[in-house]
Order: sequence, then C-alpha cells, then structure tokens
Amino acid sequence: MNNFTGSERYIASQELRLAVNAAITLERPLLVKGEPGTGKTMLAEEIAASLGMPLVQWHIKSTTRAQQGLYEYDAVSRLRDSQLGDDRVHEIRNYIKPGKLWEAFTAEQRSVLLIDEIDKADIEFPNDLLVELDRMEFHVYETGETIKAQQRPVVIITSNNEKELPDAFLRRCFFHYIQFPDADTLKAIVDVHFASIETDLVSDALRIFFQVREVPGLKKPPSTSELIDWLKLLVSDRLAANVLKEGGIREALPPLYGALLKNEQDVQLLERLAFMSRR
Repeated sequence: MNNFTGSERYIASQELRLAVNAAITLERPLLVKGEPGTGKTMLAEEIAASLGMPLVQWHIKSTTRAQQGLYEYDAVSRLRDSQLGDDRVHEIRNYIKPGKLWEAFTAEQRSVLLIDEIDKADIEFPNDLLVELDRMEFHVYETGETIKAQQRPVVIITSNNEKELPDAFLRRCFFHYIQFPDADTLKAIVDVHFASIETDLVSDALRIFFQVREVPGLKKPPSTSELIDWLKLLVSDRLAANVLKEGGIREALPPLYGALLKNEQDVQLLERLAFMSRR
C-alpha cells in the first residue's frame, strides 16, 4: 500500500504525514487533536482519497452510545410485528441494524473509518470500544455470530479536547496534535482554495488575522476555515478589502468581522482594544 503524502487539496505537514503512516504501519487508531477548524475531519477524507479507500464516517454526538457503532437491535419493531402476525418476526436478523464499525469491518476492500469528535460523547464511550478496536471484532449476542474485520480498517479518531480521554484508550492509539499553521503554511492553504487571488490582499488579510488571534483573552481565536470564509467575502468586496490597508485591529474592528469572531465577548474585547488605542 502506498504511503499518505497529502494531496493537492490538503496541505499536510511532514509531522502529520509521518503520524498517519506510522499509525497505518502499527495498525493502531490515529488520534488527532487540534483546534476546531484545523482540518482534522478533512484529514480522514483525504487519506481515503489518496489511498483509494472507501470512507466510513461516524460523527459522534453527546447522545451517541458505543453500541450504536457495532449494531442496534430493534426489539420494539419485532414486538410490533409479532402482534401484527408479520412473518419477518421469525428471523431476528431482520431487526439487527449494522453500525459503522460493522460496515467498516465487512467492507469488500480496506476502508478508512473516521470516528469524529469522540470527546463529545460520554466519558465511558472510548473505553466501551477498547476491545472492538483492539481485536477488530465483536459478538452479536442476538444471532450468536462474530463480526470480524476482513481487512483491518485505517482508523482515524478526532478530538477537540473538550474532555480528557481515558488512559487505557490513549495507550492503544498513535497520537498527533495538529499545530495551528504558521503564515507560510496558511498562505499555501489559501492558494489551494483560491486559484487566483491578489498577493497584497492575502498579505493584508493574514496580517490582520494573526493580530486577531494574538489578542490576549480571546474566547475563540479564528480558525483556518474562518480565514477562508473571510477571504471569500473580501475577494467579493473591494471596499472592505481596501480597508485592510489602512491599519490594524488597534484602529478598528476588521471589515466583515462576523466571519472571524463568533461571540459577542470577543467583539467587545476588540472594540475596547481599538477604543483604548485611540485615546
């Protein structure tokens, strides 16, 4: 199998490429952490595309249970069908709904399994998947069968660090933290998203963007995805783009700041900074 080297659409650092390939070689899940908007979810998509594998995505919510990733048994439907005299009731498999791990384990070719934002779930959620991810198999009690991976999937697990993950789970993963991109890397990412964009506009936008991120006490610093959204607006609004040349955030809020700042506390913080600087 070829190594992951990034793609035209995804700028991966050398450290990230090494982490992906190390996890694949060790056949361990790759746990990826980093600020929201640093491309953790997109990483799994690009690994699948780069290596020519199907992608199985399991997006975790606060209500998600580990069992749902294996399978769910719909006892209520079976009871209802038995009351209605439906012949389906005699075959219990009719009421077993395969989950995302089942789908990845039984795929015809090796797949990439994304378990996205695992830290959103209950604290016991990672531990409840330890054995299944370790052995790459699980038992279906209702039918007595064992679902075993035909080909071990490449497992990518993302976390936004909303809560600590159990030590036993961490021991079974290869870990990588995606650092926030520096100016040169961000420029390369911008070039991927904009086929032709004025160099001066990118320079001005990056200058203001990093000024905003460096403000002490900011509740949510803008991310890479928010920079891309902001640039899209600036490209379509010359007047706003020209304002960037006139100064920095100590003079006024950035034009179209709603693409960068996502809560009123941060807006007020920058407003106070500009007000104090003008006094």
